[in-house]
Amino acid sequence: MIKAQFSNSLHSNPEGETMLNDALRLIRVFHDVSQKDMAARLQIAPSYLSEIEKGKKEPTLSILKKYSEEFAIPMSSILFFSEHMEDGVAAGRLRTAISGKVLKLLDFIAARSGRDAA
Repeated sequence: MIKAQFSNSLHSNPEGETMLNDALRLIRVFHDVSQKDMAARLQIAPSYLSEIEKGKKEPTLSILKKYSEEFAIPMSSILFFSEHMEDGVAAGRLRTAISGKVLKLLDFIAARSGRDAA
């Protein structure tokens, strides 16, 4: 039951797209870590990490914890991007707007530094 609730919360912003996958990819890219190296650090297959970053698979709590430890980012900050944001309340819209802007900023920094997805 808890897993199902957590799993449901990883999914959608109002457009039905996940932000967590983008956040994980951009955290990795920002720290100049290749997908292959990150997969090794997480002890998962590179193809599995690729699917997580594309939003085709959901990361486990264990994987999120490893990201948190690897990059010294609080788990709450990573999970911010997985909050369920479908309620339409002003606070939900604000979180979505802030999340989108943070992701765009990280994407800009990654692009500017020449660090790309893989």
